[in-house]
Amino acid sequence: MATQALYRTWRPQRFSDVVGQEPIVTTLKNQIASGRVAHAYLFCGSRGTGKTTSAKIFARAVNCENPRDGEPCGECPTCLALQEERCLDVVEIDAASNNGVDEIRDLREKINYPPTLTRYKVYIIDEVHMLSSGAFNALLKTLEEPPRHAVFILATTEPHRLPATVLSRCQRFDFHRISVPAIVGRLKVVLQGIGRAAEEDALLEIARAAEGAMRDALSLMDVCLSFTDGVVTAELARDVLGTTGRDLMFEFTDALINYDAASVLEHIDAVMRRGSDPRVFSRDVAAHLRNVLLGQAVGDELAKIAELTPEDAARFVEQGKRAGSEQLMRDMELFMRVEGDIKWATLPRAILELAAVRACHPEQEADVGLAERLEKMEKMLASGAIPAPAKPAAPAAEPKAAAPVPKA
Repeated sequence: MATQALYRTWRPQRFSDVVGQEPIVTTLKNQIASGRVAHAYLFCGSRGTGKTTSAKIFARAVNCENPRDGEPCGECPTCLALQEERCLDVVEIDAASNNGVDEIRDLREKINYPPTLTRYKVYIIDEVHMLSSGAFNALLKTLEEPPRHAVFILATTEPHRLPATVLSRCQRFDFHRISVPAIVGRLKVVLQGIGRAAEEDALLEIARAAEGAMRDALSLMDVCLSFTDGVVTAELARDVLGTTGRDLMFEFTDALINYDAASVLEHIDAVMRRGSDPRVFSRDVAAHLRNVLLGQAVGDELAKIAELTPEDAARFVEQGKRAGSEQLMRDMELFMRVEGDIKWATLPRAILELAAVRACHPEQEADVGLAERLEKMEKMLASGAIPAPAKPAAPAAEPKAAAPVPKA
């Protein structure tokens, strides 16, 4: 039998296990505890933030025979039937593959029948924005005035694609991206539960790569755990993820700040020899430059805004003191364009190297301001790359005229 993925094995079974969505969880629990359950909900947000998971927990909690402060007990026959997916009163519909009028008409016919085991019939429609316009029109009347025993939960990553008539009939909850510390904390719980270990830096690498999605973080951790039977190290995590180490990125950025084209190209060569993807590297450079720019703007607040450790935040702030904001913004724009250009390039490494060389030679760019050109000249003079102009020699003193000889 195939091993079940971590994100499925460790899917939260209670609201208290949902990470990073405390305001939403508290509201839903209070509604269930007080019995003020709405007939339609809209859960929207980016992938992996807990929309479908919260919908399933809500379906169990609202039908639980012995709810505890809005939480499902997990022990009653109803909870067990719903956990094992043996109950037909909770219906999950994938709107990506069931997006026609006929499917919604079938739903409208069946919704009038009362539930067989539970108190409420719960319809979870995932990726609801994929429904056709005809399907939305067929759903409207039922969504506005459903039977008393029916609850709709619509989940979507693109709420702007839903008709205003649908949005106005739902209680909307926006699921936010999960912070890096919250993801790291959850990964530690999972690792402790399965008897494995990972370095703190490795967990930070995984959490940053997940970009706020807990499901992505667990999937990446699954890959790292499959790579070794021992401790997941930061180096292993970087190799698996294809990302660049923090120390190397600081060195690379220092070379950019000093306009050292040779050193920049040497760092790119070292990264490419490790098998890194040029697109991933360019994305890492842009993200690093963003943190340096933020450090210039907010100073000590960088650790909170960019979700960094205090030590890393201090390094970013210190590096920002050695660079001009105009240079950083231009470099960031260059490397952000690289990611898109590489997608269609036959020589992706050459695109990356070209951007790096252009970053080191602002004097050859037509749109570069005078301030950055002067800044480069000053740095080259300070480093000795350009010899300082010799001081002009003092003009030779004119010979004094001889004193006139008095006439006799």
